[in-house]
Amino acid sequence: QVQLVESGGGLVQAGGSLRLSCVASGIIARINTMGWYRQAPGKQRELVAFITSGGSTNYADSVKGRFTISRDNAKKTVYLQMNSLNAEDTAVEYCNAEIVRVGGQRGDYWGQGTQVTVSS
Repeated sequence: QVQLVESGGGLVQAGGSLRLSCVASGIIARINTMGWYRQAPGKQRELVAFITSGGSTNYADSVKGRFTISRDNAKKTVYLQMNSLNAEDTAVEYCNAEIVRVGGQRGDYWGQGTQVTVSS
């Protein structure tokens, strides 16, 4: 069984910062791309940022220059540093990872989500 568990969400004032973490656990052979998505009330889930196993990153235009994604492969963890937060960043943040299990089975996994609320 593979699980992704997020932490670090919360309530923050506009202009503030939060750091999200997502840890993968289970019988894992390899983790490929890891990413963060978000879903605001009444909106579809959208990509925030992703990072490949080699460290290449990609960001949504709305967060470029404010958010930074990183990963620690030894800890099977991906991070999202969010700075200069504004009300439009209020959403449930979901961690996603493409994981290859021991035995070769490849799957796309999601965390349970962590709420980020920015007060203006």
